[in-house]
Amino acid sequence: MPTLASYLLMGAVAAVVTFAVTPLVGAFARRRGWVYLPNDRTVHDVALPDIGGLGLYVGFVAAFITAWISGAFDVIFESNSEPWGVLIAATIIFVVGLLDDVRDISPPAKVFGTLLAGLALWRFGVTMFEFRLPFYEGVILIDQSLLPLITVLWLLGMSQAINLIDGLDGLAAGIVGIGAISFFLYAERLSARDLLDTVNVGPLVAVIAAGVCVGFLPHNFNPARIFMGDGGALLLGLLMAVSTSVVGGRAEPSIGRTYFFLAPLAIPLLVLGVPIFDTLFAVFRRARSRQGLASADKGHLHHRLMEMGHGHRRSVVILWSWTALLSGFVLYPTLSDENPAYLPFGIAVLGIVLYTVLHPSVRARRRENEMPDRGTGRPAAATGRLDADADADADTDGGDRSSDRTEQRLVSEIDGEQLTLDIEDVSAET
Repeated sequence: MPTLASYLLMGAVAAVVTFAVTPLVGAFARRRGWVYLPNDRTVHDVALPDIGGLGLYVGFVAAFITAWISGAFDVIFESNSEPWGVLIAATIIFVVGLLDDVRDISPPAKVFGTLLAGLALWRFGVTMFEFRLPFYEGVILIDQSLLPLITVLWLLGMSQAINLIDGLDGLAAGIVGIGAISFFLYAERLSARDLLDTVNVGPLVAVIAAGVCVGFLPHNFNPARIFMGDGGALLLGLLMAVSTSVVGGRAEPSIGRTYFFLAPLAIPLLVLGVPIFDTLFAVFRRARSRQGLASADKGHLHHRLMEMGHGHRRSVVILWSWTALLSGFVLYPTLSDENPAYLPFGIAVLGIVLYTVLHPSVRARRRENEMPDRGTGRPAAATGRLDADADADADTDGGDRSSDRTEQRLVSEIDGEQLTLDIEDVSAET
């Protein structure tokens, strides 16, 4: 049976290899011209490599092969096709994302590639077998004929959730890293209690996912020097889909019947609550406006935080905080054998909400919205001025692909030039 130390070693291998390879990937991408050029939807002013997912993939493969040859995970690799199904599916979905980063393939083509990866998982047995619902003590077995459909849908949901949240430097890698660490601790705890089969590949995939995120973040946090691209986002989505389905869809209930999170499949839905909620809200928002699901808009959670007045880094940290809070909430009963004490979590929720709503930059933005701009009679927010923190972020930003702050900064510069011209005109007249 693999030990906790052996799992942590595989996570460390993934982190070290990813950290070391990513700069080489960036240099290779620049030589080939595989870069993301600045445009009217970005605030970075230099071309940056957009195939950072290659570094994530190399780190994943290195840790995976190390686990195979180390002997510590023989129980998982011997007479078990699932690990190789994970490797094949990860390769398929990464190649699909990489092709999109390099030459832009159509949304249907990406969906078809994800479908192939999901069918590969199903073919090698990497599926959930059953699931439990909160407050329902029975087990719902999944019919064999439905396994391919459920596997593909679960993969599509997870991969798109991670892809959509990848809008700010370090956001997707940080959220997946926090979620993967949390889910690994949950899965390892189940294994220690003999509530999860020792041949389950989920804990290994989760710790490797956490490792590649940790290794990639130093290069991707604001100001980013490289983007993970669709190749990286889809790969991380697959790793989380695999670990959550084979653990959540096979584990025995771990907590007393009074705790409604006795349904293991509910754990990953809360651990990854931020990207999942953002995806569901995006689907509803685009359906209401009769837009295609693949169409871009500016209604994501990180967009709304920045519209409130939060800078790039602060928006990322706020969403990281929500992920950590949700992860802690679901981990508490597993690690302590007790139902959660709601007061500390309630205080933490209140603290994050107050920080988000009442931060000085938010109050300054609100005052600008309410105060008319001299000479125009328009609210100051109409001039697109940013608070000092957001200005500093905009100057150093390396990877935000949203257009919100770009438009605000352009309007701010135009207004500044117009104000200078007005002053010069007045001086000339006098």
